Amino acid sequence: MVFWKYARKTTVYVTLSKALHLAANTKGVTVHGLCFIFRDWISDTNACLRDVAERALAYAIENKVEVAYRRSDLLEQLDPLMETWAKHCRGLP
Repeated sequence: MVFWKYARKTTVYVTLSKALHLAANTKGVTVHGLCFIFRDWISDTNACLRDVAERALAYAIENKVEVAYRRSDLLEQLDPLMETWAKHCRGLP
Protein backbone atom coordinates (compact mmCIF):
# COMPACT_ATOMS: atom_id res chain seq x y z
CA MET A 1 0.00 0.00 0.00
CA VAL A 2 1.15 3.49 -0.69
CA PHE A 3 0.08 5.14 2.53
CA TRP A 4 0.12 2.78 5.45
CA LYS A 5 -0.80 2.92 9.08
CA TYR A 6 2.37 4.18 10.64
CA ALA A 7 3.64 5.00 14.08
CA ARG A 8 5.06 8.50 14.30
CA LYS A 9 8.37 7.33 15.70
CA THR A 10 9.18 4.54 13.25
CA THR A 11 12.23 4.77 11.04
CA VAL A 12 10.05 4.63 7.94
CA TYR A 13 7.90 7.55 9.10
CA VAL A 14 10.92 9.65 10.02
CA THR A 15 12.61 8.89 6.69
CA LEU A 16 9.48 9.74 4.69
CA SER A 17 8.99 12.90 6.71
CA LYS A 18 12.59 14.01 6.04
CA ALA A 19 12.19 13.25 2.32
CA LEU A 20 9.05 15.41 2.19
CA HIS A 21 10.84 18.26 3.97
CA LEU A 22 13.73 18.09 1.50
CA ALA A 23 11.46 17.88 -1.56
CA ALA A 24 9.30 20.79 -0.40
CA ASN A 25 12.25 22.77 0.95
CA THR A 26 10.28 23.37 4.15
CA LYS A 27 9.33 21.57 7.35
CA GLY A 28 5.77 22.79 6.87
CA VAL A 29 4.68 19.55 5.19
CA THR A 30 3.64 16.34 6.91
CA VAL A 31 3.00 12.72 5.96
CA HIS A 32 -0.52 13.13 7.33
CA GLY A 33 -1.04 16.14 5.07
CA LEU A 34 0.20 14.20 2.06
CA CYS A 35 -2.42 11.53 2.76
CA PHE A 36 -5.13 14.19 2.78
CA ILE A 37 -3.87 15.70 -0.47
CA PHE A 38 -3.93 12.24 -2.09
CA ARG A 39 -7.48 11.56 -0.86
CA ASP A 40 -8.71 14.98 -2.02
CA TRP A 41 -7.11 14.44 -5.43
CA ILE A 42 -8.93 11.11 -5.77
CA SER A 43 -12.23 12.73 -4.83
CA ASP A 44 -11.71 15.67 -7.19
CA THR A 45 -10.66 13.55 -10.16
CA ASN A 46 -12.68 10.37 -9.61
CA ALA A 47 -9.38 8.56 -10.22
CA CYS A 48 -10.66 5.33 -8.69
CA LEU A 49 -13.39 3.68 -6.70
CA ARG A 50 -13.74 4.42 -2.99
CA ASP A 51 -12.58 0.92 -1.98
CA VAL A 52 -9.41 1.30 -4.02
CA ALA A 53 -8.71 4.69 -2.47
CA GLU A 54 -9.23 3.36 1.04
CA ARG A 55 -6.95 0.42 0.30
CA ALA A 56 -4.27 2.74 -1.08
CA LEU A 57 -4.42 4.72 2.15
CA ALA A 58 -4.36 1.46 4.15
CA TYR A 59 -7.10 2.63 6.46
CA ALA A 60 -8.15 0.10 9.06
CA ILE A 61 -11.58 -1.41 8.49
CA GLU A 62 -13.57 -1.41 11.69
CA ASN A 63 -16.44 -3.56 10.44
CA LYS A 64 -15.40 -7.14 11.28
CA VAL A 65 -17.84 -8.64 8.78
CA GLU A 66 -16.36 -6.54 5.96
CA VAL A 67 -12.86 -7.56 7.03
CA ALA A 68 -13.87 -11.24 6.99
CA TYR A 69 -15.23 -11.05 3.44
CA ARG A 70 -12.57 -8.81 1.93
CA ARG A 71 -10.31 -11.10 -0.09
CA SER A 72 -8.77 -8.93 -2.77
CA ASP A 73 -5.76 -6.70 -2.22
CA LEU A 74 -6.78 -4.69 -5.33
CA LEU A 75 -3.19 -4.59 -6.61
CA GLU A 76 -4.26 -4.58 -10.26
CA GLN A 77 -6.22 -1.38 -9.62
CA LEU A 78 -3.67 0.22 -7.31
CA ASP A 79 -0.84 0.10 -9.85
CA PRO A 80 -2.48 2.36 -12.47
CA LEU A 81 -3.76 4.63 -9.69
CA MET A 82 -0.24 5.17 -8.39
CA GLU A 83 1.04 5.77 -11.94
CA THR A 84 -1.61 8.46 -12.43
CA TRP A 85 -0.83 9.99 -9.01
CA ALA A 86 2.89 10.08 -9.86
CA LYS A 87 2.15 11.88 -13.14
CA HIS A 88 -0.05 14.35 -11.29
CA CYS A 89 2.72 15.03 -8.74
CA ARG A 90 5.21 15.62 -11.55
CA GLY A 91 2.78 17.93 -13.36
CA LEU A 92 2.41 15.62 -16.35
CA PRO A 93 -0.86 15.19 -18.30
